[in-house]
Amino acid sequence: MTVTEQGARTYEVRTFGCQMNVHDSERLSGLLEDAGYVPAGEGETPDVVVFNTCAVRENADNRLYGNLGHLRPVKAGRPGMQIAVGGCLAQKDQGEIVRRAPWVDVVFGTHNIGSLPVLLERARVQQEAQVEIKEALEVFPSTLPTKRESAYAAWVSISVGCNNTCTFCIVPSLRGKERDRRPGDVLAEVRALVEQGVLEVTLLGQNVNTYGVEFGDRLAFGKLLRACGDVEGLERVRFTSPHPAAFTDDVIAAMAETPNVMHQLHMPLQSGSDRVLRAMRRSYRAERYLGIIERVRAAMPDAAISTDIIVGFPGETEEDFQATLDVVRQARFAGAYTFQYSIRPGTPAATMDGQVPREVVQERYERLVALQNDISWSENKAQVGRVLEVLVAEGEGRKDDTTHRMSGRAPDNRLVHFTPPADAAERPRPGDMVTVEVTYAAPHHLVADGPVLKLRRTRAGDAWEARENAACGVPSGASGGQGRVSLGMPTLRRR
Repeated sequence: MTVTEQGARTYEVRTFGCQMNVHDSERLSGLLEDAGYVPAGEGETPDVVVFNTCAVRENADNRLYGNLGHLRPVKAGRPGMQIAVGGCLAQKDQGEIVRRAPWVDVVFGTHNIGSLPVLLERARVQQEAQVEIKEALEVFPSTLPTKRESAYAAWVSISVGCNNTCTFCIVPSLRGKERDRRPGDVLAEVRALVEQGVLEVTLLGQNVNTYGVEFGDRLAFGKLLRACGDVEGLERVRFTSPHPAAFTDDVIAAMAETPNVMHQLHMPLQSGSDRVLRAMRRSYRAERYLGIIERVRAAMPDAAISTDIIVGFPGETEEDFQATLDVVRQARFAGAYTFQYSIRPGTPAATMDGQVPREVVQERYERLVALQNDISWSENKAQVGRVLEVLVAEGEGRKDDTTHRMSGRAPDNRLVHFTPPADAAERPRPGDMVTVEVTYAAPHHLVADGPVLKLRRTRAGDAWEARENAACGVPSGASGGQGRVSLGMPTLRRR
């Protein structure tokens, strides 16, 4: 008899949005399993569906209510099924969700994700919807039970909230003012993750380089990066996202001088026009932004730099847009997440004059994407012939790939598709490291079609294999070290 047959309730968490939402969803899964729930099987209708929502992406509310509408008849035909909505949209809309979708059982905010199991039980017993939205953080999410998506890589939150007032962004009102974890707590979590087999951590915050503001140390982030270099067994450290206005040279030095901090930087630009940056309340200008890139590349010539750009912000003229294109040409980003501006209710930009017509925004967006694709392709072509150590990933293979390639991430975070050895005994597992030579470049990935030059089995690969065996009911060590490989899961995009 399976666990579910014995009566345990099943769950599914559906995540929309950014890395912080992914981090929170891992905690929600951990909380539910700590309370006795088990994951729903593939194709199975869960007893509990949790939506962890985003209020930043375009049409976020339409997407949520569309999903809720789809579940309404499912729930009507399944007595005891519960639906919960949390995250940024829940924090913003609060009681509106239950008004528009009265079949929702629980609504909880960004500050009290730890309340979910109690709220579900209360809704079940009282037979009425439970809405609990806190206005301030109760418990740092990282202290809650967790079920990580990956056996070899992990998010580590160093702060939550944001002290900036960007006119296009609603995050500060939903996540609150910045709250920083103490360095000792962050490093204790990192060490614990490494003990579990993790090789790579990504330090996470709305503005990671303002870390330390709460306890009065403006150099705290650079110190934290260097401290991660002292964690034995930790091979890769990344971080996202820094704010250009707070980017200091001590962080560049820490990146360059700490061997396990990767030479990769994702730093949002948003616009290359100083006039638009001023309207956005972005407290830097194009010259400062390009100066940071220049200093990063002087210290780390191999650094891959990526960014976020918004096209069509209210009042943006063709001259402003050309200024953005000029910065993109000078910066030569390895990649960019590009967005068409759309009104977000509750933000100052939503009521600004000069809203740019949709067709103009679309045309500018297409020009920006074409330029960035050309630059990305050119930058990737420069990688051909390089020998890279790739951390083998799960879920990043191409769905249309008939060559049975596997995929992973280079030190600079470029996606690399490679051909694994034909011998199953030599096949790498997610979490293992392979050394390959790049033979081809596309705008958004690299290909290494030659032989794997070196395979390094890792503790992370062991941890992945143990997890897969446990999921399949295979006794530990019974797979002969080959494991089971899945390449079908999509990756999440940045906000």
